Amino acid sequence: MPERLVVIGADAAGMSCASQARRRRDQDDLVIVSFDRGNYTSFSACGIPYLIGGVVDELDDLVARPVEEHRRRGIEVHLRHEVTEIDLDRRRVVVRDLEDNSERAEGFDLLMVATGAVPVRPHLPGADAAGIFGVQTLDDARRILDALSARSPRRAVIVGGGYIGIEMAEAMLARGMEVTLVEQAAAPMSTLDPEMGAVVADAMRALGIEVRTEDAVVEFESADGWLSGVVTESARLPADVVILGIGDCPNVTVAEAAGIPLGDSGAIAVDRRMRTTIDGVWAAGDCAEKFHRVSRRGVAIPLGTHANKEGRVAGIDIGGGYETFPGVVGTAVSKVCDLEVARTGLKEAECRASGFEYVVATVDSKTRAGYFPGAADIKTKLIVERRTGRLLGAQIIGRENAAKRIDALAVALWNGMSVDEMYHMDLGYAPPFAPVWDPVLIAARRAWEQVERRA
Repeated sequence: MPERLVVIGADAAGMSCASQARRRRDQDDLVIVSFDRGNYTSFSACGIPYLIGGVVDELDDLVARPVEEHRRRGIEVHLRHEVTEIDLDRRRVVVRDLEDNSERAEGFDLLMVATGAVPVRPHLPGADAAGIFGVQTLDDARRILDALSARSPRRAVIVGGGYIGIEMAEAMLARGMEVTLVEQAAAPMSTLDPEMGAVVADAMRALGIEVRTEDAVVEFESADGWLSGVVTESARLPADVVILGIGDCPNVTVAEAAGIPLGDSGAIAVDRRMRTTIDGVWAAGDCAEKFHRVSRRGVAIPLGTHANKEGRVAGIDIGGGYETFPGVVGTAVSKVCDLEVARTGLKEAECRASGFEYVVATVDSKTRAGYFPGAADIKTKLIVERRTGRLLGAQIIGRENAAKRIDALAVALWNGMSVDEMYHMDLGYAPPFAPVWDPVLIAARRAWEQVERRA
């Protein structure tokens, strides 16, 4: 009698898990069944702003593996099916068919919870009005595209200045709209330190985006059944469409109700093999807690790269192999038009919260040799442990391939390097690609000078 693996969620983590388990165990040994409330499997949510902005032509271009491909490999996938309950005692889930609203119970021997994250929706008057959109799934993308086509909106308000917020601001600008971004903090991009976020805000304003910082939304207005305006603490903003860019939170409602323990971050607590504390139950992706290799704490970071890796780890273990997920350092990149933004590790507030004493080095440099055509400005900030010189975090803002320099810093961070080791790194040099002293090396040298002065 084969075991039965039920996978809740058919995107990155869930399908990576299912695929790896299937490679190691055939259908006579393991039946794999997946349920997802959406209409798509294995898609790139990160590509949605570029679909909305017209950079990507078709919604289906964002689907890496359609449902038929999974089914051909012996993975039974049920779309438009939502798991509403996990019964750990009876080893079953309750599934609602969203097409006919019927419910049924499905048994499992093994369970993978890959429910992802959900956009944060503000609990404000009018927040349920038509015309207010979160950005999480391809179904969200389809709803936004349909609204843009049907209503031809002229004014977009972006609530929140995180990654989705700035990327969707660019998308709406590309569609010819008047765009306003409202951010409650002093600067957008809360994953950066405020002075770096201020650089992003200035660049957005230079593009014609109105950026309202230290301002909070208090109400949404509607007329004739559709959004008409956004009321903030200081103004009323006419709006034809609103995009929520406040952030995501782990989708753990069903897991928590079943008694699956959560970590301090609010995501599902897992070990290095992506196992929960419940025997035979795994969790991976945006709903699962990650171990931060610098702060040594559990964190919730919604990112497709982590989801794919974690799902792979769980699938290998379910398939009878052995694999572990070693954690994250919080590396992320984004852009608004031609301004690139990158970060890894901890920002200053996170360093203080983790008890680190640190020094900071921020340098302005060029992406190429100064005399070479096309050289662009780049700002690099390093946060370094005060006595040891160990890198704790880094942020980069610039143009012309500036952001991918964060990868060298992420590797250094991953391996616990100190900045005196880093400024001797043998990085590639040629005038079309970098100055003779790469911005990463300049920042590392300046940071080490700070460490030496405070030794």
